[in-house]
Amino acid sequence: MTISTAHPALLVLADGTTYQGWSFGATGTTIGEVVFNTAMTGYQEVVTDPSYCGQIVTFTYPELGNTGVNPSDEESAHPQIRGAIARNICYRPSNWRSTQSLPDYLAEHNIPGIYGIDTRALTRKIRSIGAINGAISTEILDSAELLSQVQAAPSMAGLNLVKEVSTDEVYEWSDPTEANWEFGPAVDGVEKDKGLTVVAIDFGIKRNILKRLASYNCRVIVVPANTPPEEIAKYNPDGIFLSNGPGDPAVVLEGISTTKALLERQQPIFGICMGHQILGLALGAQTFKLKFGHRGLNHPAGLQQMVEITSQNHGFAIDPDTLGDQVEITHLNLNDRTVAGLRHKSLPFFSVQYHPEASPGPHDADYLFKQFVELMRSRSVAVG
Repeated sequence: MTISTAHPALLVLADGTTYQGWSFGATGTTIGEVVFNTAMTGYQEVVTDPSYCGQIVTFTYPELGNTGVNPSDEESAHPQIRGAIARNICYRPSNWRSTQSLPDYLAEHNIPGIYGIDTRALTRKIRSIGAINGAISTEILDSAELLSQVQAAPSMAGLNLVKEVSTDEVYEWSDPTEANWEFGPAVDGVEKDKGLTVVAIDFGIKRNILKRLASYNCRVIVVPANTPPEEIAKYNPDGIFLSNGPGDPAVVLEGISTTKALLERQQPIFGICMGHQILGLALGAQTFKLKFGHRGLNHPAGLQQMVEITSQNHGFAIDPDTLGDQVEITHLNLNDRTVAGLRHKSLPFFSVQYHPEASPGPHDADYLFKQFVELMRSRSVAVG
């Protein structure tokens, strides 16, 4: 598509800042929290990650859509973002796995996008003032009218979006990481466990997390976020997994309450992203909203002597000053020293703020799945 045939689009932020560009994807109006992702690859995984529900994503890499999209790279059944912002957009992708262009994919799912704006200037603004509500529109090109709608939208702080992305019914996941994409000796090196059952509480779970659990020979039962602890116990799990998800973790009250009850069983619990925050809240800590969040593929995390390069996507963090004496910090985000991992000192509970399933991203932290399996195996032997 040439500029001469492109449809105008308008981006307006809640502070009144406007950006004029061109439409791609669906036409219409969309409102959400405007954030940025610094990854150079993996845009389809970003677009379909349930943790981005309620957000309009600015892609800082200047070219978007070059490799198209395909069903294998979806992290959920459909796109989860409210909108997309790009510098340049590709309508004719070149990749042997591509089955559709990104603009056509977003149009099919009614997701508007805007391109042709200075995404680096927008990113610098978000870093300066923080993540902020905004709107993309192809039908409301009067900035004052669109601004009034943006300012009426709720803030992400205090917003519970889990109910929009969690599964409605229980299901079992058995597909491991595809052989062509299996990336490390860790799976080959771990003893092949049989009969280890994991109940995964779905706050907005990514498919590749489920694949990594299945790759470690776990039987994975996925349950809705509002499943009572009594129902979870009926599956006789060897361990509990707390998934990623969107919105403010502090208002996911059912998830926090359920996790508190599950802590009393003293079974291994592993949390990722929102699951990390939910575990921290269940252990008595508090969370707070980050200024502009962490979203990208190269965030350094560590504590002593080792640094992991990690994939991150979150806008909230645990307040370290509210962690109890029985909880220790295992990882920090080394860019800003926020809590990136924790564990209980005497019980088998641990979590990380980042994404060890690496979809997209580096594989440095895949050992955490092995660690979870070893905790379950140890407890199974002790109880058995």
